[in-house]
Amino acid sequence: MEKEEKNEIYVRELNLNENEGELLRKIESILFLSANFLSIEDLVRTTGINPITLKEMIVKLHERYRKQNSALVIVHRKTEFGDYFKMDVRKEYHNLINKIATGDTEFTKAEQETLAVIAYKQPVRQSAIVKIRGNKAYEHIKHFIQVGLIRTKKISRTIELNLSDKFYDYFNINKKDMEK
Repeated sequence: MEKEEKNEIYVRELNLNENEGELLRKIESILFLSANFLSIEDLVRTTGINPITLKEMIVKLHERYRKQNSALVIVHRKTEFGDYFKMDVRKEYHNLINKIATGDTEFTKAEQETLAVIAYKQPVRQSAIVKIRGNKAYEHIKHFIQVGLIRTKKISRTIELNLSDKFYDYFNINKKDMEK
């Protein structure tokens, strides 16, 4: 199928005119590439689309995925600072995706176990993690700091470890759920 024909079908599915279809593809591509939640302001700045049209297009994109029973969803997070959006995989596929995301290419099994202990025990001192996981934990912690999954705070001769906002976004976990 030709590219133009695919675009035409895509536009007809959502009852959009050609211009709206192009706007929708812009928003979709940005949300696809971003691992983080993006604010309306971020999306306006990147696309040049006005905020009202942008929100309408996000709703249409969400509807498209819902109607197609797609594995993809648009996640909406409303905060006191505004609306944030991100493209993600449906929750029922997170375990499947995390197997890939945390596989050999990203985190070793030992690193996954260290991260799980940090997540369970936070806030926790680095020395406690090393005591539980062994000296290799120093390397694991260094890696987690480099990729931004944990925050550190100097305490005496050791450091305190906490999960970062990036951890919650990366694994699509609500921070409040972890506090229970």
